Amino acid sequence: MGAVTRLMRPLQAQIDLSALQHNLGVARGHAPQSRTMAVIKANGYGHGMLRVAQALEAAEGFAVLNVEEAVALREAGFNQTILLLEGFFSADELPTLAEYHLASVIHCPEQVEMLEMAGLPVKIDVFLKLNSGMNRLGFRPEAFGAALQRLQTARAVGRVTLMTHFACADEAQGVAAQLDCFNRLAAGLDAPRSLANSAALLRYPEAHGDWVRPGIMLYGSSPFADASAASLDLKPVMTLTSTLIGLQELQAGEAVGYGATFHAEQPTRVGIVACGYADGYPRHAPTGTPVLVNGQRSRTLGRVSMDMLCVDLTGISGAGIGSPVTLWGKGLPVEEVANAAGTLSYELLCALAPRVPVTETHG
Repeated sequence: MGAVTRLMRPLQAQIDLSALQHNLGVARGHAPQSRTMAVIKANGYGHGMLRVAQALEAAEGFAVLNVEEAVALREAGFNQTILLLEGFFSADELPTLAEYHLASVIHCPEQVEMLEMAGLPVKIDVFLKLNSGMNRLGFRPEAFGAALQRLQTARAVGRVTLMTHFACADEAQGVAAQLDCFNRLAAGLDAPRSLANSAALLRYPEAHGDWVRPGIMLYGSSPFADASAASLDLKPVMTLTSTLIGLQELQAGEAVGYGATFHAEQPTRVGIVACGYADGYPRHAPTGTPVLVNGQRSRTLGRVSMDMLCVDLTGISGAGIGSPVTLWGKGLPVEEVANAAGTLSYELLCALAPRVPVTETHG
């Protein structure tokens, strides 16, 4: 028998490593006096954590969600500060934090108590989190000072950095009230500070502190509804592409897709794309969500299926089986697709399914 040719489904995600490096440069250019804690949780926002870390190796630190991610970074050879953004979840994790020299956010009294009780061979650096108004994690202002004092006297604790997280840095409300709260609590304290996410890094230099924590901007998406990524000099990192695998000619009044949610008002040529919600494309994306076919702007039609979606080929010259389709990325900002689908670019990028092949590019 002859060799079997492996035929691949055409959907793939291309990760542009040079764009990651460019976007890190943009972040550092906005905060040249601060160290950069690149946020690479959620598998590097869907881009592959280790791949992203390698491209961002110039960053002074990495922020992840859990110990498993942090250990994987250490074992891959990364020596930067590695911060657990939700901290440790039980005292059983503390020996691992010590062994791998991991830093931890401290946001509740129970974590402080675990550190006070711990007997560790080395000290653990911590980021003490102030709840300055987001009301998610962190010590309220009236409890912050006492928590700091306890950490400063705990034998298992090394350097203490003060931190908070902004709720509205990307909106008109801004950061003033939360920043004022933080500054009042931190006044006179000799400790490094970390406050700014992507939005605050870009718009509020007064909030940069010693560590900035860029996330979404590193992946080439704008954190703002009123500013495009391009206007911020950010380059898209993930480009999700596929091809047309089928064609249909609808007559006026005919429908396409589950639920028959789209009816043609006139004869309409429809392309079927190899991409669906099982790949991470949002099922709730309505008719009209932007897409590129043959490099030309078009729209989705009807309901997204598990493995396929439909696009309008009206006015798209040369479209046929095998024509290239861009779902988001270069030429089509992911935040524009997300906005049409009523969600955020974060969700689309993080939702990329493991079954989608990923390739790396360099520009």
